[in-house]
Amino acid sequence: MLRDFIYLFYPIYCAACDSPLYKNERLLCTSCRHRLPLGNFHNVNAKKIEKVFYGRIKIENVTSLFIFHKDSLVQNLIHNLKYRGREEVGEELGRWLGQELSQKTRYQSIDVVIPVPLHKVRLRERGYNQVEKFGIEIAKKLNAEYIDSVLKKNSYNKKQSKHVKFNRWMNTVETFGTQNESLLENKHVLLVDDIVTTGATIESCVNVIKDIPRVKISIATMAMAE
Repeated sequence: MLRDFIYLFYPIYCAACDSPLYKNERLLCTSCRHRLPLGNFHNVNAKKIEKVFYGRIKIENVTSLFIFHKDSLVQNLIHNLKYRGREEVGEELGRWLGQELSQKTRYQSIDVVIPVPLHKVRLRERGYNQVEKFGIEIAKKLNAEYIDSVLKKNSYNKKQSKHVKFNRWMNTVETFGTQNESLLENKHVLLVDDIVTTGATIESCVNVIKDIPRVKISIATMAMAE
């Protein structure tokens, strides 16, 4: 009764459509859970996302939970995560994707999950890395270790959403570095991020960890832009 009374005055809103949730709903309303466009890349659509990185970097596997379109439920979901402090979005999406990947043999060999890092200035501005909880939950489902102390971002760039494709790629090249590289030696690493657009950010990250001895790299993101 107390919970119902509190909810009457402080309703919780769907992270995708911003409508009030019923008390038996968690983060997303039932309608949005059925309407969100699943990528299904780790099942039947793998080649579609693999094309983004073909000929650019060597990776073992790559997947995304959703397909991203402008002015969509997925965009609003990730916007709420990145700019409105709703870190529980990353947590829920990590559990969702992690559960699916745990059923796939090619992801069961993952040893370590690492996030695409934020520069310390951006981290201070936002207060959190939007993919941290996403990565932590995936690591739990895969019985892997979550490590955020290897990849680091060396330069502070303007927000990527304001750049056209080529300039966005140029703006992210060679902005990442590594430390504590021995933590990834002889490991199958899952690199996680929020959205794949041009693939430039992930390509830059892969290029600085690919020469770590005997490392293998897979990729998982919340969404892939079409």
